[in-house]
Amino acid sequence: MRIDLNADLAEGVTDDAGLIAVVTSANVACGFHAGDEQTMRTACGLAAAHDVVVGAQVGYLDREGFGRRRLDVGAAVLEEWVREQLGTLRRLAAEEGTVVGYLKPHGALYNRVVDDLGQAGAVLAASDHLPVLGLPGSAILRLAAAAGRRVVAEGFPDRGYTDEGRLVPRDQPGALVEDAGEVAQNAVRLARGRTVESVCVHGDSPGAVATARAVRGALEAVGLEVRSWAG
Repeated sequence: MRIDLNADLAEGVTDDAGLIAVVTSANVACGFHAGDEQTMRTACGLAAAHDVVVGAQVGYLDREGFGRRRLDVGAAVLEEWVREQLGTLRRLAAEEGTVVGYLKPHGALYNRVVDDLGQAGAVLAASDHLPVLGLPGSAILRLAAAAGRRVVAEGFPDRGYTDEGRLVPRDQPGALVEDAGEVAQNAVRLARGRTVESVCVHGDSPGAVATARAVRGALEAVGLEVRSWAG
């Protein structure tokens, strides 16, 4: 068995070099919710040097809210936003000797496309045929699979889940799991459950690098090969 370990980079709030040394996939912020061309370029260069797969982490244009506020934008606007973010990251990735290998929505957009077919369709329409990371059973994964695109279900060992399999909203109790040991145990459980191909450690969480190391160590300790699903 193998499992991918992904994390959010280029957000300007954590040690990207430290995370790149641990993860196998990097969700690179594309400037709308966080980051800029310099942080994106640096993340892509680090990923290329460590043979880590680069993904476009696209989100709402909401730097003030870190992309975690629900914005009711039309499909055409969202499509243009995603296209712009992806185009910028592709250009910078190419200049750093790598490519964008997948797409993953961020924050409020990630949660929105779990159920909103219109928003999910707009994200997909603007992202060519890239593989898509998302919550198991989400609308965006269903639509992508129906269109013949590669879909990758992921789990969040550092987040709480509702009984319906959705992420607990961040403003509610139990939304965040902050103890590195508990996060690592959750990662093993998710991987062994075989319902996900990737587990995510949030890069903006306190101690993100130490937590990522704990997660990788726990996964390898039970015999799982930590490797990108794209490898």
